[in-house]
Order: sequence, then structure tokens, then C-alpha cells
Amino acid sequence: MINPKNTPWLLRPFVWLWNFIAYIVLLTGRLVAVILGLALMLVGVILTITVVGAIAGIPILIIGVLLVVRGLW
Repeated sequence: MINPKNTPWLLRPFVWLWNFIAYIVLLTGRLVAVILGLALMLVGVILTITVVGAIAGIPILIIGVLLVVRGLW
């Protein structure tokens, strides 16, 4: 995991998000994390199609992509 104390303050939310994703992968395992990421991406795309759901759909989609990336590498 990345130490947030050595990061500039502007980048700390991204470090926190990446550490959260790494923690999920650590708990669930790589395969489950990739499957969960794909499911979140699907839900994010479906929500983004509706205008009202785009507010929640885009962050869900981003978290899904990060889970897949973290699970594969």
C-alpha cells in the first residue's frame, strides 16, 4: 500500500481510493475482485444511461475500472 504521508495533499484522495481498492482485493482475492469490478462497471454504465443516475453511475463505473485494474495487475 502507498503511504499517504509522503504524497502531496492534492493527490491524497486518489491514494486513499487506491488503498481502499487494494484492501478490497486483499480481502476478496483477485478473481472475485475482477468479477466485482465488472459487475460495478455494468451497474455504472446502466446508471449513467439515465441522466439522474449519472451522478452515482460515473463514480461506480470508476471504482469498477479500478477494481479490475488492481485485480489484474
